[in-house]
Amino acid sequence: MITCVIDYVVDPLKIDSFEEFAGRWMELVELHGGYHHGYFLPCEGASDRALALFSFPSLRAYEKYRALFGVDPEFVDADRIRDTSQCVIRYDRTFMRPLLSSHLPSKHRSAELPSDL
Repeated sequence: MITCVIDYVVDPLKIDSFEEFAGRWMELVELHGGYHHGYFLPCEGASDRALALFSFPSLRAYEKYRALFGVDPEFVDADRIRDTSQCVIRYDRTFMRPLLSSHLPSKHRSAELPSDL
C-alpha cells in the first residue's frame, strides 16, 4: 500500500471553494481504486494549512490513477474548481507507507482507549 499525503497552504477566505474541490477529489480517488482518508481543514491555530491523505494498493495503481490528470474530463473539471477560485496557494505531495498497529507485536500496541471518550 502507498499513501499520498498532500500538505496544502490554502486561502482562509476561500475555504468553501477548497471544500468543494476536496469533495470532488475524494469522489475521484474512490472511483479510481483508491481509498480517501479525508481532508483535514484548519480548526485552531494556523488557519491556512490543510492536509489530504489517500491510499492506493500499490504504486502501479496510483500511477494508473495519476495518468488521468489533465486528460480525463472529470479530473480537469475538479482542478478547474481550484484554479478558478485560487483557493490553493501551494501544495507539497509526499508518499508514505503505513505502519499500522495491527502489524506490530502485541507488546508494542497502544492500550485501548476507554469506551467513554
